[in-house]
Amino acid sequence: MKNRDIIVVIPTLNPNKKVMDEFINKLKKLFSNILIVDDGCNTKSREYLKSLESNNIKVITHYKNYGKGRALKFALNHILNEYKGIKAIVTADCDGQHSPEDILKVGKKTIDNPNAYVLGCRNFKKDNVPFKSRYGNIITRNIFKIFIGIKITDTQTGLRGMSPKVAEMFLDTLGERFEYETNTLIECKEKDIPIVEETIDTIYINDNSESHFNPIKDSIRIYKLFVKYIFSAISSFALDIVLFAIFMKVLPSSTGNKIIYSTIFARIISSLYNYLVNSRLVFKKSKRSSIIKYFILVIIQMFASGFIVDLLSKNVFTFNPTLIKVIVDSVIFVVNFFIQREWVFKNNK
Repeated sequence: MKNRDIIVVIPTLNPNKKVMDEFINKLKKLFSNILIVDDGCNTKSREYLKSLESNNIKVITHYKNYGKGRALKFALNHILNEYKGIKAIVTADCDGQHSPEDILKVGKKTIDNPNAYVLGCRNFKKDNVPFKSRYGNIITRNIFKIFIGIKITDTQTGLRGMSPKVAEMFLDTLGERFEYETNTLIECKEKDIPIVEETIDTIYINDNSESHFNPIKDSIRIYKLFVKYIFSAISSFALDIVLFAIFMKVLPSSTGNKIIYSTIFARIISSLYNYLVNSRLVFKKSKRSSIIKYFILVIIQMFASGFIVDLLSKNVFTFNPTLIKVIVDSVIFVVNFFIQREWVFKNNK
């Protein structure tokens, strides 16, 4: 019996007709609802996709190619308007990587976890995994673990399941192309959406030649999302060091605890700058509770930095205190990021 609670969404751009036919014929045996998004296909491919509508397959069309992210949002919006009884929305790639059985597994897991984002995760240790797929996943997987604080086995999977409730939360997610799928994972952290993984087969046809993912161009699109983290940390750190050096020069030599005072004055200014950048650009949260937590953290780290630099400059090292501060604060601002992510700007419900 065909499943009527799950709708399968397939975004596509100039698909391989042979691969697509085989995929669709298998899907029709398991699912009543199949939605294809023509993301600006050429005339030949568009005619082929339209011919599928005679088999009770719905095709919605972009006049021009806007990218996978826009295609997925277009599909989610259409489903929320037109398919009121659907319990699970499962997105799948058109290149034959996802078996209908795995799509069904992800759909059922989604029905069992309506508040979660379900990912169909491949095993990248297998020998049949192409280099570009293995390379891309290793890098993004570790970036997510370090910067976002979530552990995901397969960050680039196109097989994903969500309830209509979760899909609605992804309608406003930024991104038009492959970066959209990355952004939905980040949204899970920010909106407290649990991520549930379902193990799937690792299938690659013709070394994944049908994929439109460009490992260089699209990796840049994805990784630029994290530039804001690096920019915030480095620019705040640099400002603090410059201000520290200035105060060390302008404060009278007779000033007691000159290093401590320079640290305090520099940190007050740089912390105000850092809070504005982090609350508006990085974590995008600026509630009163985050301000209080942030400046508690600033005060603790400010005195920790000052006393450690003062201690090391007097008892361990003989070179310029500014250089010592660079070393000490290099450690502190790395720790600072994780504390801000998990405590200061954490979205507590």
